[in-house]
This record gives sequence, structure tokens and C-alpha cells, in this order.
Amino acid sequence: MNNWITDFMEQYGYIGIFLMIALENVFPPIPSEVILTFGGFMTTYSALTVPGVVIAATLGSIAGAIILYGIGRLLHIGRLERIIERWGHLLRVKKDDLHRSTAWFDKYGYWTVLFCRMVPLIRSLISIPAGMARMNFLLFLFFTAIGTLLWNIVLVYVGAAVGENWEEIVHFMDIYSNIAYAFIGAGIIAVLALWIRRQKRRV
Repeated sequence: MNNWITDFMEQYGYIGIFLMIALENVFPPIPSEVILTFGGFMTTYSALTVPGVVIAATLGSIAGAIILYGIGRLLHIGRLERIIERWGHLLRVKKDDLHRSTAWFDKYGYWTVLFCRMVPLIRSLISIPAGMARMNFLLFLFFTAIGTLLWNIVLVYVGAAVGENWEEIVHFMDIYSNIAYAFIGAGIIAVLALWIRRQKRRV
């Protein structure tokens, strides 16, 4: 997959970077680390510039995030409530649980979006719950743009700095991703454990 990505970027330049990053946001298995670090490397032997690559990548990320935010908006609370009414007894989930999680996202969602935009895989998917929670669209774009810009600047500049050794950065980012996933997984397990304990107390 990496060769296809880099060939496409070399052929189409800024437009290729924009499209690849937009696709990466909608289809997370495409690694943004490859796109960004290779984009930085391209600035060392082509007419592309670091600011240009950062801007193209940031616009692509925002475009992809808007698509997933729209998908989240389609999954509105009313539909989820109907699903819970029908299947909640099997999952031991109540509408109150849904409303509490929505209230939490309303309170902390903007900072969650900002932080998660710098975590591989999660950086794309966070747009869906933001849409589901009906997060203010302009604020969603603002925090998405900030988080995305920081992520893009770091990786593009690093790719430009290491040049032909850009693939070593991708390997390092794989390690970072695994560590991030481990922390996220541990957090999810802890939340589930607390939730199960509360459910047992209700019975």
C-alpha cells in the first residue's frame, strides 16, 4: 500500500497529498504517517514546500473530518434511543446511559477532539461521535484544525529533516501508535469495568 500512496503523491503533488489525507480520514487503515513524512521528504527534491504540504494535508484532513462528522449527524440520538429500546435489555444499556455519555461529550468533547486528532486511527474516528453529539460545527472545525495542524507540522517537518530516512520515522510512529492503543485499550477496559460494576449494583 505504501508504494501506491507515495507514487500517487509524486504524480499529483499537493492535490495528491490533499486527496490521500482526506481518504486517510475516511478510511483510517491508510497511514497518515506515511503520507506526511513522505510529503516532507518530497520537499527536499521537488518543487513542493513544507508550508505547502502542511496546508494541503490540513485541508485534506478537515475535508475528511467533515464527512465523518456528517455521518455522525445521521446517527442521531433518536435512532440510538430506538435501538436501545429494542435491544438495550440484551446489552444492559439504558437510555439514561446514552444521555450521560452525550452530556459528557458536550462538556469535554472539544478538548477530546483536539487531543484525539493527534492519536493514530482515533484521530479520524473521533469525528463521528462529535457529529452524533451535535457538537457546534464551527467549534468542531476549529479544534479539528488545531489538532490536525499540530500533527501535520511535526510529521512534515520531521520528514523534511530526515530526508531519505523518512521510513525510519514511520517505524517510530508505529511504536508510538502501539503505545497509544495500549493506553486507550486500558482506558476502555477500566471504563467498562466501572460500568459493569454499576450495572450489577442496580440489579
